[in-house]
Amino acid sequence: MTGRRMLLAAGLLAAAMGLGLSDVALANDKCLVNTLHGLYVFSATGFIIPAAPASAQPKAIVELIRFNGDGSLDVPGATRSLNGVITQVPGGGTGSYTLATLVPADRGCVGTLTFLPSGPHFDLFLPLDGQEIWMIQTDAGNVFQGTATKLAN
Repeated sequence: MTGRRMLLAAGLLAAAMGLGLSDVALANDKCLVNTLHGLYVFSATGFIIPAAPASAQPKAIVELIRFNGDGSLDVPGATRSLNGVITQVPGGGTGSYTLATLVPADRGCVGTLTFLPSGPHFDLFLPLDGQEIWMIQTDAGNVFQGTATKLAN
């Protein structure tokens, strides 16, 4: 191959790689913390697994979560059932979250959520538009998962 052809081939390869990387970069821009912005309702069910010899206790929650678009969140209020005991949880809770891109990049986002000061903790899975979030609690002794659906900006 002549020098001129090698330069042309190298240039075409670089251009093709650049185009491919730009698609990944654009998709990555959709999995930033500002993907989640607005008020969501979170509904989840599962169990708390206490230390033996106690048996699993059912747990359910319906909760409002406001994602602030900057990695922070607040909780205006919730209703929780733990082993059949219903509790109205007043607003005022806070937390933080992170987001990253799934591979391949056009498949959606993954992330984490921590309610402050020390949990509970969740893994997040969501489409690029951020309209719905699938959440699973990652703290030991919990089998708890649900969905958060966007209500408003």
